[in-house]
Amino acid sequence: MATRKIEIFVADCPLCNETVRLVQELTCSSCEVSIYDLREGQTHPTYLAKAQKYGVQAVPALALDGKLVLTGKPNQEQLQAIGVGQPLS
Repeated sequence: MATRKIEIFVADCPLCNETVRLVQELTCSSCEVSIYDLREGQTHPTYLAKAQKYGVQAVPALALDGKLVLTGKPNQEQLQAIGVGQPLS
């Protein structure tokens, strides 16, 4: 079964926490979720490199299958529209 890779860039803010919660509620068995905390002093160097690669300018930000697709707090409809929680065909 193919896996939908969901990457969430956060900085421990209320909007970030809500985004993570919503994504985790919607994920299905074919979703793989990774969370990257970009707070200064908390960040692993590869997290910053990933954020830079995707062009993340603000958090929360969400990349899907290697492409930045959303910045800011999404709602459930936006997440479903990009495929979160839907198995890959």
